[in-house]
Amino acid sequence: MMNFSPDPELENIRHEARRLADQFDDDYWRTHDEKHEFPWDFYNAFAEQGWIGIIVPEKYGGAGMGVMQAAMLLGGVAHSAGAQNAASALHISIFGMGPVIHHGSEELKQRYLPPTATGDLHVSFGVTEDDAGTDTSRIRTFARRDGSRWIVNGKKIWNTKAQQASKCLLLARTTPRDECAKPLQGMTLFLIDLDPKHVEIRPIDKCGRNAVNSNELFIHDLPVEDADVVGEVGQGFRGEVGQGFRSLLDGLNPERIVGAAEAVGIGRQALDKAVHYAKERIVFDRPIGMNQAIAHPLADSYSELEAAELLWQKAAWTFDAGENAGPLANMAKLRAGEAGFRACDRAMQTFGGMGYAKECNVERYWRESRLARIAPISNEMILNFVSEHVLGLPRSY
Repeated sequence: MMNFSPDPELENIRHEARRLADQFDDDYWRTHDEKHEFPWDFYNAFAEQGWIGIIVPEKYGGAGMGVMQAAMLLGGVAHSAGAQNAASALHISIFGMGPVIHHGSEELKQRYLPPTATGDLHVSFGVTEDDAGTDTSRIRTFARRDGSRWIVNGKKIWNTKAQQASKCLLLARTTPRDECAKPLQGMTLFLIDLDPKHVEIRPIDKCGRNAVNSNELFIHDLPVEDADVVGEVGQGFRGEVGQGFRSLLDGLNPERIVGAAEAVGIGRQALDKAVHYAKERIVFDRPIGMNQAIAHPLADSYSELEAAELLWQKAAWTFDAGENAGPLANMAKLRAGEAGFRACDRAMQTFGGMGYAKECNVERYWRESRLARIAPISNEMILNFVSEHVLGLPRSY
């Protein structure tokens, strides 16, 4: 028989996340968003309490917990005035080193997991390229062998926190695609230095979540040692999925799960604001929350967020149990992204004209929640994945 009673450990994590996050109000986040300033006070508050190392094994100084606990933490963070800005300030540091935890050499773990656990090491994620888009097999960033090291050249886009990071988990080709038996073979995952002599970082001006930067990377003759390969070097003829891409999945699937938890958290934050406003705002001598045109959409969004929360929790449990979490992680991201955005959109509608004003903050939640329908993978590509890999339908692309 399934037990849906609240888990005391998870509830405590959620409570602590909210307690810390609620010390930083809407004014703090609106200012940092407008000035494009990284929220160091916020980040350090969580680092000092040990939360950045929540999934890092205890032998390397972390808490040794799972994706379930990390997602609960980040969902609680997103259910605050910081919304996606707050969650994004933390989540790359938390889940980004998953491939190193699961596939890195012992020497690599000893070097980089302890400073990850304390929050001192900032790492960016370098996978997406503007030419390849969601077709990761077509990335052009290439690492060529040069004696006992590699020389990397290429370009990446949408690198979060690259301006704060000293390291980047970089996916590069080590065998040309046309020399591989299958498209996803021939790629290797590296933990590179963001050395300004070889890596140029250009910020991307974007719609929202501006307290946490997104960037383009231009990589020119960057040397990388063999010791900084995560997992195996990708070959062009071994396995169903290439070694580098397989290692990367232990970062991508948790990213989808924690992203789903964050989308639910943002939706709940917007819904809280809208419900409070609907109770207090008097029009035609009655609170607007008495009107079904206001009440029903908010009630509907509450039910959608509850359903999405159960789905991401199932995905997290599946990943932590060592089972194939790909389908559930993708579906959780799909449903949570839609539910979170709809809750924020309905919150704006509840506020009416003031919802469009920055002083009420729901427009900021709305802008940030829109990201979950696009990144880290578009909802359309998730539906392609489910059609092919879950339902067994013919591939459409």
